[in-house]
Amino acid sequence: MSGDPTVLVIGGGATGTGVARDLSMRGVDVALVDRGGLGSGTSGRSHGLLHSGARYAEADAEGARECIEENRTLRSIAGACVRDTGGLFVRLDGDDPDYFEEKLAACEAVGIETERLDGDAAREAAPGLADEVEAAFRVPDGVIYPSRLVAANAADAERRGASVHPHAPVEDVTVRDGEVASVSVGGSVDATLSPDVVVNATGAWADSIAELAGVEVGMAPSRGVMVSVEYEGLGPALNRCRDPDDGDIVVPHDGEVVLGTTSVPVSDPDDYETGDWEVERSVEECAAMLPAVADAPTVRTWWGVRPLYEPDEAVSDRRGISRGFTLLDHERDGADGLYSVVGGKLTTYRQMAETTADRVCDRLGVEAACETADEPLAHAGDPERLDELVAEYGGANPTDADVVDAPADD
Repeated sequence: MSGDPTVLVIGGGATGTGVARDLSMRGVDVALVDRGGLGSGTSGRSHGLLHSGARYAEADAEGARECIEENRTLRSIAGACVRDTGGLFVRLDGDDPDYFEEKLAACEAVGIETERLDGDAAREAAPGLADEVEAAFRVPDGVIYPSRLVAANAADAERRGASVHPHAPVEDVTVRDGEVASVSVGGSVDATLSPDVVVNATGAWADSIAELAGVEVGMAPSRGVMVSVEYEGLGPALNRCRDPDDGDIVVPHDGEVVLGTTSVPVSDPDDYETGDWEVERSVEECAAMLPAVADAPTVRTWWGVRPLYEPDEAVSDRRGISRGFTLLDHERDGADGLYSVVGGKLTTYRQMAETTADRVCDRLGVEAACETADEPLAHAGDPERLDELVAEYGGANPTDADVVDAPADD
């Protein structure tokens, strides 16, 4: 890295690389650092569902609208980083029919396209679906390959002048006279930088960076298990149409499906216990929708940590926390120049980045408008090049390990 960047982005997941891309497109001098390979935190350890917003429609209409808008945007700009599978919300015998109707009506109210299906039509749309499925409706869900998405954003930022540095952990943040004075970065950077603005985009780890600057964020992370099993020909993503619970999502990949997930509070996103019961429960519950997965060979199992934000959260499983996002300006905390972007979902990463870049540009007096919703991501139509970039950025991750053919880094 040569010289001090105007903006330092900490965190190389989808949101952080999205912020770097957005700022660089507006002509801002930006550097991004991450302690590991890009996407090695929450982004690369998710279930990879491209949300239509239907999951949140009746409980969080605004969040649902954000999802469907960004869903459409990503289909337009992200190429081989996403896959259009469609999705089904399915009601099993014994599930609340009133909830099904409420969910369907809420989707239509926020502009999410739906199509009602009876049980037979649902089984035709999703081979292997349980006989107990009594009704379903289609939604425009899909699949995100986060390793490619993160690499595409990082490459786009770099080709527009940004510098991107994986394996560069932040070691200290110095605050002087109420503002951020410098950030010490180790690893591949090994320097002390003095940016004008620092963006903390570290997700579930946001408190750790904030604490270095002497401020608090208030994350309430929760862990969730994903189990990938062998299964051919599912087609659409499956969602159990009930109040969110363990084992209610099945995400299709080529020759596999990802089953998930649980929600268990953790105090440290780097150090937490995992339980066999989480795997067993997720498989059992998903098998209620797709029976064959109960005995399907397991390919890989991994846990991810959700970057939930709720300073006063005390709910046991944290499922009630909003999946919306928040941008915190730490000037109020005595660390002027530091922003933390927290919460949100992989599907809405671009909007999170736009909101953050807007605030940063206002501060810097940059008048250029956001163009990230209109410009295709770098190499979006070239999956082979994307996978090369995944390897270059050290970003191969479990969510899409069966799809992303990332060659070994020489």
